[in-house]
Amino acid sequence: MQKKKSAPPSYPRRPGPPQQVRIIGGAWKRTPLPVLDALGLRPTPDRVRETVFNWINHQLPGAWAQVDCLDLFAGSGALGFEAASRGARSVTMVDSFFPVVRQLETNKQKLKADTVSVLRADALALARDLAQRGQRFGLIFLDPPYQQDFLSQALPLCAGLLAPGGLVYAESGAVLPFGDDEASDTSDASDASNVSGPPDWLAPWQPIRSDKAGMVHYTLLKLR
Repeated sequence: MQKKKSAPPSYPRRPGPPQQVRIIGGAWKRTPLPVLDALGLRPTPDRVRETVFNWINHQLPGAWAQVDCLDLFAGSGALGFEAASRGARSVTMVDSFFPVVRQLETNKQKLKADTVSVLRADALALARDLAQRGQRFGLIFLDPPYQQDFLSQALPLCAGLLAPGGLVYAESGAVLPFGDDEASDTSDASDASNVSGPPDWLAPWQPIRSDKAGMVHYTLLKLR
C-alpha cells in the first residue's frame, strides 16, 4: 500500500543562508538577532526601520517610557524588539506559529528583555479579546503576510485598541488605497464626482507619513 504523504509545514525552510536582524537604536543598538529560516518571514529592512522609528520619535518625542506597544504579527520580532530597545514601557508580541514564538522567546532571553511579552495566538482573535477587555496601546505594529488581506481585517480592530493619540505602523505589498480625497483640497468642485475615497476599513485612518522601499510600502497612521 502506498504510504500517505504528510502535509507540508506551514512555514517551509527558506533557502539560502540564515537570516538575522540588527537592532538600529537604543539600549541594544547593533545587536544581531537570529531569525527563523522560514518562507513567509520578511524582517522589516534596517533602512525602513530606521526611517519609521524616526517618524515615531517625531510624533512621540521623549515619551517611549509611557508607550505600550502591540506587535500583532510579530514574525522576526524586528519591530517589537526595536521598540523595547528604545525604552517602550511594554511590548506585546503575537504570532500563531510555534517555531516563530520559540525563536522570539529565545531572542527575548538573549536580550534580557523583561518588558517584552511573547504570546502564541491568532492575531485577529487576540485583538478582539484585548479590545473587549479595554486594553489600549500607544503604538501598534502591523506587518502581516502580504497576500492574505490581513490589514483590512486588522485595522478596524486597531481602532478599538489605540490609546488617545496612538499610532499604527502598517506594512504592505501595495500602497494603501486612500484614494484621491487625501489631496483633494485644491480640486475643483466640478471634479468632485471623480474623487474616489478609501474603502470603509481604511476610512477612519489618516496617513501621517508613508514611503516605499523596493516592494515594501510602509505607512504611519492615526485615527481621524
